[in-house]
Amino acid sequence: MQDILFNFISNYISLTEDERKAIVSLDIFRSVKKGTTLLKEGQKSQDCYFVLKGCIRKYYMVDDEEKTTAFFTEMEELTPHCVKNNDPSEYFVSCVEDTILTVANPDMEVEIFTKFPKFQIMCRILLEELLAKQQIDFDEFKTSSPEQRYLNLLQKRPDLIQRVPQHQLASYLGIKPQSLSRLRARISKKSER
Repeated sequence: MQDILFNFISNYISLTEDERKAIVSLDIFRSVKKGTTLLKEGQKSQDCYFVLKGCIRKYYMVDDEEKTTAFFTEMEELTPHCVKNNDPSEYFVSCVEDTILTVANPDMEVEIFTKFPKFQIMCRILLEELLAKQQIDFDEFKTSSPEQRYLNLLQKRPDLIQRVPQHQLASYLGIKPQSLSRLRARISKKSER
């Protein structure tokens, strides 16, 4: 688990042995079973998540129906809004698969940033990358049809097609599961021609 995280970090900054030991001493690594709810609507939390292996999903309950808004897989981070604004969460976060995460909180970040300022640089770069990606994803979602959204997903995140239950995938695409089945069949027929 540690090696996965350290390899990821090495893409941004180099770590000394003291820095590695400091990270390990924080006891941030967690193995979580598929179906586990990490955060519930109405719950307050200070936990931030970084997926080392597996998949977590963010969803809202709207009129007793789950509305999936995001999936986070390997080397992706989720800081729930409630961590920053200290309000109860407006959504749920749960594990789609057995997942290995790092779970940290703002106090841990302050401790690491104080001891090792270069982590602030890495986090700033990661935040800039995340914001740019989210803006592109949001714009694509707002300007595309369900078929285009599915084709974009096939191109950019094909692993989700195999890893995520169809009803969650359909919700993420903004359509009903039956519509997703029809859309897949239509795309399959087009590719056979």
